Amino acid sequence: MAYNGKNYHGWQVQPNAESIQGMMNHAIGLILREEVNLVGAGRTDTGVHASEFFAHFETTQNLGDDEELSHLAFKLNNFLPKDIAVYRIFPVGPKVHARFDATARTYKYYISRIKNPFHYDTSYYFYGELNMERMNEAARILFSYKDFTSFSKTNTQNNNNLCDLYDAKWEEENDTLVFTIRANRFLRNMVRSIVGTLLDIGQGKLEVLELHRVIQQQNRSSAGFSAPARGLFLHKIEYPDELFD
Repeated sequence: MAYNGKNYHGWQVQPNAESIQGMMNHAIGLILREEVNLVGAGRTDTGVHASEFFAHFETTQNLGDDEELSHLAFKLNNFLPKDIAVYRIFPVGPKVHARFDATARTYKYYISRIKNPFHYDTSYYFYGELNMERMNEAARILFSYKDFTSFSKTNTQNNNNLCDLYDAKWEEENDTLVFTIRANRFLRNMVRSIVGTLLDIGQGKLEVLELHRVIQQQNRSSAGFSAPARGLFLHKIEYPDELFD
């Protein structure tokens, strides 16, 4: 599935707020006429988008073959609002878990270098000079570390703040800068605070090598600002091939 997160308080159901999970539970429950609770691959924050997202649910019903499941997805899309789309529904084994079986996740952050009314809700319009070479040099420093406490929200329920980083780089696509980061897991607010810190480096507010100090202090206040949620997309989630055999 995919969604535009602008109108939602993130993936997870919460009281007195619209969530992607809540909308999905309600829509599938109406169609199947039973209570359904989707378990998502992660918990995107308020305003964050997903161009690829997986969730699993259990049902007492036999939902049929591929053709019937395709029709179910079509019906579900008719129930859902225009900013949430389901691409495919398929059966998996009883032990498959959308969150815990994921081996890697990729996020992309989009920065518009010109004011574009058509990209306002899906990118961060940033005015000012940015040194891409310095930003990529700093991004490479991230690979020297596993503890990313400095880029995490405080008072979370994580057992630890360790992440295995596989990719982190800036690229330029026409009038847009794209930051791609891939890891086995991410902490709450991690990508947006990394982006904000790298933007400080790109503006010359922070020296490249000072990023070592920022990370080593393991204190959120040492890092830069949190970039706006509207520019962040959960881009890809990876699973072992055998889960889908």
